[in-house]
Amino acid sequence: MTSSPAATMTRGADDLSAAELLAALGERKAAEDRAAAEQLDLAARWADLHPPESIHDAATFTLPGLEHEEAIAGPGCPLVAAFCIAELGATLGISTQAAKRLIGNALELRHRLPKLWAHVHAGRVPAWRARQVAEATTHATPALPLQGARWVDTQVAGFAAKIGPAQLDRLVAEAIQRFVQATLPEDPDDQQPPCPDTRGVSFDFDQVGYPGTIRMEGELDLADALDLDHALRHGAEQLKALGSTDPLGARRARALGEIARHQQVLDLAGARPARQAHGTPEGQEASGTGATTTTGHDASTSGRGSGPRLPAARRLDLHIHLSAAALGEDGAATLESTGRLDQRQQLVLLEQVKAWCADTHTDVRITPVVDLDAEIHTPGYEPTPRQREQVQLRDQTCYFPWCSRPATRCDLDHVVPYDHDAAAEGREQPGPTTSANLAPACRAHHRLKTHGRWRVLVLAAGVYLWISPHGQPYLRDRTGTTALPLPSHHVHRR
Repeated sequence: MTSSPAATMTRGADDLSAAELLAALGERKAAEDRAAAEQLDLAARWADLHPPESIHDAATFTLPGLEHEEAIAGPGCPLVAAFCIAELGATLGISTQAAKRLIGNALELRHRLPKLWAHVHAGRVPAWRARQVAEATTHATPALPLQGARWVDTQVAGFAAKIGPAQLDRLVAEAIQRFVQATLPEDPDDQQPPCPDTRGVSFDFDQVGYPGTIRMEGELDLADALDLDHALRHGAEQLKALGSTDPLGARRARALGEIARHQQVLDLAGARPARQAHGTPEGQEASGTGATTTTGHDASTSGRGSGPRLPAARRLDLHIHLSAAALGEDGAATLESTGRLDQRQQLVLLEQVKAWCADTHTDVRITPVVDLDAEIHTPGYEPTPRQREQVQLRDQTCYFPWCSRPATRCDLDHVVPYDHDAAAEGREQPGPTTSANLAPACRAHHRLKTHGRWRVLVLAAGVYLWISPHGQPYLRDRTGTTALPLPSHHVHRR
């Protein structure tokens, strides 16, 4: 005798047999798939309610490595007002970027992949699989026309639950060949390559392993790849000859780091003396309780002796935040075993920071300690460098709900807007340039706060209460975002 999964859950989990547990898990998975399909449908309906208006731009993606903005769904899909995206993301507890992808995938499936859309809502294809196909057809290069997307839809609808990334890439490439390349007129003088340039190198800084490692992906010219492989093999052999006991993969990874540190400029015209005016790529600051580190590149030179010298491979600015409890009777400080890279907020181990400091090609600087609780005031509109550093270290990321963009890559926003006419008209400044009234805001959320009907209040320095256009409150501080209960007078009846 068997019972339905729903019936089994009326009993305690400890009373279920193995078969009943598996049946209950299967039912929960099916419910999860149904909920994901319903979420796609609701996201598309939310987009329907928010077409672009005169004061709202259409939502787009600004993707790493691209010099233009890209629509959130392919040709043939309706446009969506940009400012509606953030409210949906905040409701779901995801970033605005993730909300863009959700809405874009929903529109792509509904308008350009209708067969796959129907399979999702019939329960034959899980939503996450369908979204993979939607991502591929949305961001194809060059852009895939509606006919091409419909062709991909026909090809994958019957077996989308089983298709792999390689098969999907081949289908999209074939669709581009059929519906894009085949329609281009032949021009004997056209020197453009027949296929788009797909070369590139990217780093996944959002996923950092506990030992401080990240993943990188790259697509190189064949000759460049062979040269790089030869250099890594040679570097790994040298490290082994110098006594390294690391496995081959780890030695190749170390060799790549040595290439990055020792070849800071492209020597296209032979060796030349290092200059003092080299551009310095954006550094990375690590902050947290105990130690704060900044790693970046600097124009100072390294190496010993005469002759051409390369720029210093890395500059590390070390910020140490000490409390009275951290100091012993002898004045010695006890540091915690972890800190954070300020720019990307990854956890770093104290041992890792010590290893960076010990590298002879690292320029280590101890920076003045910034009191994060001090109230710094300046009479003008522009924050001082000390205010900027204080606010960046205090808030760490953009202060909009769920946004994780590092504060060092944000604007400094006057939470209460600065009135440029107040002094001339003899009025008190409503939005002074003080530590408590400054917060880091990424460019998109800075615009959203100014034009998107969101409200924000400062509860304390670094603690903010955001209220969405539909009245949903969110508490944001340096620990993250908390969705607060919706006030009773904002609950709308259906």
